Amino acid sequence: MRIVFVLSYLAAYSLSPAIAQGISAERGERLYEKNCANCHGDELHNNSGVAFDLRRLKADERARFFDSVLHGKKAMPSWQGMLTTQQIEDLWVYIRKNAYQP
Repeated sequence: MRIVFVLSYLAAYSLSPAIAQGISAERGERLYEKNCANCHGDELHNNSGVAFDLRRLKADERARFFDSVLHGKKAMPSWQGMLTTQQIEDLWVYIRKNAYQP
């Protein structure tokens, strides 16, 4: 009986980061649709060519993304004080989940 409990615990523990990433991506998607889609396109499909196509962000550009969101860039306004660090992280997870694959 203990073995079943231990195995169940280990299975749940190993899945929790993946589950957390999924929840974060879902929150990020909702935030994106509410705050970003107007300029960057519905479901990250930026067809206007006016705003940066966020799907082009690479995994090592997280700091660049955070800086742009917090301080703005060109026509993009600053979101500092309007989005929490967790919300920006959720946006990042959503964008990375849907990023172009190399």
